[in-house]
Amino acid sequence: MAEFDLCIRGDSKVPDSRFGVKQLSAAGSSDKSNGVSYNHRLAYSGSRQVLNHELILILDFGSQYTQLIARRVREQGVYCEILPFHTSIETIAERKPKGVILSGGPSSVTEEDAPRVPGGFYEKVDVPILGICYGMQLLAVDLGGKSEPADRREYGHAKLKVLSGGTRLFNGLPFELDVWMSHGDHVTQLPDGFVSTATTGDVITAIENEERRMFAVQFHPEVAHTPAGSEILRNFVFDVCGCTGDWTASSFIADEIAKIRETVGDTGRVICGLSGGVDSTVAAMLVHEAIGERQRCIFVNNGLLRADEFEDTLKLYRDTMKLNVTGVDASAEFYADLAGVIDPEAKRKAIGARFIKVFEEEANKGEKANWLVQGTLYPDVIESVSLRGASVTIKTHHNVGGLPEKMNLKLIEPLRELFKDEVRLIGRDLSVPNEILGRHPFPGPGLAVRILGEVTPEKAAVLQQADCIFIEELKTSGLYDEVWQAFAVLLPVQSVGVMGDFRTYERTAALRAVTSTDGMTADWARLPHEFLARVSSRITSEVRGINRVVYDISSKPPGTIEWE
Repeated sequence: MAEFDLCIRGDSKVPDSRFGVKQLSAAGSSDKSNGVSYNHRLAYSGSRQVLNHELILILDFGSQYTQLIARRVREQGVYCEILPFHTSIETIAERKPKGVILSGGPSSVTEEDAPRVPGGFYEKVDVPILGICYGMQLLAVDLGGKSEPADRREYGHAKLKVLSGGTRLFNGLPFELDVWMSHGDHVTQLPDGFVSTATTGDVITAIENEERRMFAVQFHPEVAHTPAGSEILRNFVFDVCGCTGDWTASSFIADEIAKIRETVGDTGRVICGLSGGVDSTVAAMLVHEAIGERQRCIFVNNGLLRADEFEDTLKLYRDTMKLNVTGVDASAEFYADLAGVIDPEAKRKAIGARFIKVFEEEANKGEKANWLVQGTLYPDVIESVSLRGASVTIKTHHNVGGLPEKMNLKLIEPLRELFKDEVRLIGRDLSVPNEILGRHPFPGPGLAVRILGEVTPEKAAVLQQADCIFIEELKTSGLYDEVWQAFAVLLPVQSVGVMGDFRTYERTAALRAVTSTDGMTADWARLPHEFLARVSSRITSEVRGINRVVYDISSKPPGTIEWE
């Protein structure tokens, strides 16, 4: 699966930003602004089937912040899982949640085809419910209240006034709070049995029915722009739902190791494809802790890794982490497959097909494996579930799709319930070297999607040099850990330049650096001008083939982090 790395370092804190970047949405709404520590009070589980921990369920109505709600709950030490809004009542009951959260969403509850919970939901789901934004409007309308379009869309900061000191949702908090709004509709009439507990101006901002254990807020408590949001969610999770916070890193590791041993058995053998990134490495280390040498790892060099990365990472795998790993240099085969290929999706498919072939050939050389390890993360699982129907493929993931069926393998995905920051903390507890845990994200197709146009060994060598200089300068300047991802792109554009007394006609390199927390959205990093000038000077002086350097100041959205 795609490596979407979070910039959570060894102290388990999200570092402060130097670049004045707004932190807002699912990618920017972490506690980055105040350096809140996770303190290892995270919730982990490797399997829905054996989940024995307290659970809060989120029904997703399409909000860009839904994953962030789950992360906020998990930071309290309580496991949280996201399900589509149309999940059946029977499935919800089987999961035995301690509480259910209805997320926000882009729809208007007044629309005829607005997404709704299954019939009988409020009567049959006998646990506390918290509605957020669209979730509040839906709850109110479904139970007999009214929601109407506002005179103007309320977006941004607002001042909330708590109306009662007796509401558990705002227990222990001031009567005036800064909150973040993002809505076009608002509740104008309360359902029977509900009271308003907070307002912003003349807008009803929070309601509750204490007897039915139903609560709702119009604002977004999950974003950093609602400073007391974590406390509000904590009050719901602990005070209202009665959770105790029983999910920790150490318990996840122990539980997952036991599960892997039970799954694989005493004689089963496992094969794992390593990418050099965080996800596959941590997954491999978990399996290694469980069954040792019965896991065989394969690390393929496709010729499109960063400079010296194949050799350096292979050494870490073997000497430091003691993994049973085979390194395979298949760069010539990959370059041959990419000859003349320009379309980005065609590049991805060519690389994926070659990887499967190389992996299968290498795997057949050893003892037959029964299981295949993949570093699937929870965002990968969520993104594969469409809220309304068939999903649209934006770009092909670089997993090893096809191998389980082709080689008659069963999958082990020990990280499929975790977010990236949680995986980093797990990796730290498993003694994965920081050279890997702290590494910026890198796409599965590698430099193939950072070389626009046809990929050749010569272009790859040029880009490796430019990228190496950029990353080296970031580390030397103490900026590497301050950005989420940074890299160089080789453009299919040549321009006139002057070097010494000679006229040149060479390529352009684009530098890209972004701040983010999970790659869902990102903002361009405000790197110092003198730093960019130094990097540009070094690249144009030291890399033969590049005579012009530009800096990408596009955010995601509307752009993507990678260029292809």
